[in-house]
Amino acid sequence: MEINPIKITERALAEIEGIISQKKIPEGYFLRIGMKGGGCGAAGFFLGFDTPTEHDKKFIFEEVEVLIDKRHIMYLLDMHVDFEERKDEQGFVFLKNDKVVKE
Repeated sequence: MEINPIKITERALAEIEGIISQKKIPEGYFLRIGMKGGGCGAAGFFLGFDTPTEHDKKFIFEEVEVLIDKRHIMYLLDMHVDFEERKDEQGFVFLKNDKVVKE
């Protein structure tokens, strides 16, 4: 059995499951976690819903199936995805060693 390269907190999973239900994400679409390029070499991370491609590996977190492009796995190793609610905002955050990497 392959080990998941990332961790998704229970709070984030609950929020993702709520989005799937509320937005009525169609069958055949899965949560995609990956990297996006940025200017001046800055990279960011993203969450979204997508269909599988030939470059993807599929991982399962409870009931949520997650797609990760094989080329992104090394950059996501040991990353934690959490959902935070603050006074004026809420959203998913990417953490590594308990430090926010990218919101």
